Amino acid sequence: MMDWAVLLLAGYLAGVLNAVAGGGSFLTFPALVWAGYPPIVANATSAVAVLPGYAGGALGFREELKEFNIRQHITLSVVALIGGLLGALLLLITPVDVFAVVVPVLLLFATIMFATGQQIMARVRKSGLPLPLLPGLLLVAIYGGYFNGGLGIMLLALFAAAGMNHLNLMNGLKNSLSFVLSSISVVAFAVAGKIIWFEGVMMMLAATLGGYQGASLSRHLPGIWVKRFVIVVGLIMTVIFAYRLI
Repeated sequence: MMDWAVLLLAGYLAGVLNAVAGGGSFLTFPALVWAGYPPIVANATSAVAVLPGYAGGALGFREELKEFNIRQHITLSVVALIGGLLGALLLLITPVDVFAVVVPVLLLFATIMFATGQQIMARVRKSGLPLPLLPGLLLVAIYGGYFNGGLGIMLLALFAAAGMNHLNLMNGLKNSLSFVLSSISVVAFAVAGKIIWFEGVMMMLAATLGGYQGASLSRHLPGIWVKRFVIVVGLIMTVIFAYRLI
């Protein structure tokens, strides 16, 4: 019962966090590891738990996404699919003991990206150096298929480097491509038998409820509080997973 309470609470709070500021994976992934699942299985199941939030976010910006034509959306989606699949396959061939060593590094990297994302985007815009969108998207999608943490911030920074400046369009595209690449990675994880479906679906439902209520909460709760909370959680999880290696 304690395991289920932790998993459902983590799913719910992840939905709230993703609606308000992002960073839900910092809760779902560690909660699954805490419940006793191997890190690779926990990572795959966590991808299931946060998946609907991306679709909801993309629908919320559907008007802005009309600025891109169908051909552009298909091109970007194909690149995201390829990258997400490559990242998922890379995870599946990673030995469990190696991934256990990589996890604290990925958590720390994702936390730093989350904490400094706005500054990174500002510096990227200020530099004025354009970055090819499709090759950059492929690399970010590979990372997202391998480990979901910090994906949104990396996509926003990529879009800024590619010359985009319409924030709502960037957010819509971020959610749309995150959904696409996460979906193909979930398919790969499912085929490989790395997903605990019952727990994943229950956490998904809890995250959906949390996302719905988080949207209302975001209008009243100062975003800086939530951001600081996510950063603290990310640092704590980094320390815990690093300590497990000792």
